[in-house]
Amino acid sequence: MLRLLIGVAAGYVLGAKAGRRRYEQISATARSVAGSPVTKKIVSAGRQKLSDTLSTQPKLEPMEPIDERTTVFVPYEQLRG
Repeated sequence: MLRLLIGVAAGYVLGAKAGRRRYEQISATARSVAGSPVTKKIVSAGRQKLSDTLSTQPKLEPMEPIDERTTVFVPYEQLRG
């Protein structure tokens, strides 16, 4: 988060010193990067990984299937413990 704030501050200062035209160029580049499908995919993957890391739900592991259509899941800790 600190890196982001430093980057925004640096961009602002550089844009202000270079004038309005340069500021608009920096702003347009930042918007295009933020709107990029690649950026959105990376942000989404990061959010999902963070969500999985912070999840309070126990991770479930499959046990032996009861039949070919039914599988029982139990928390990982119970399976190994």
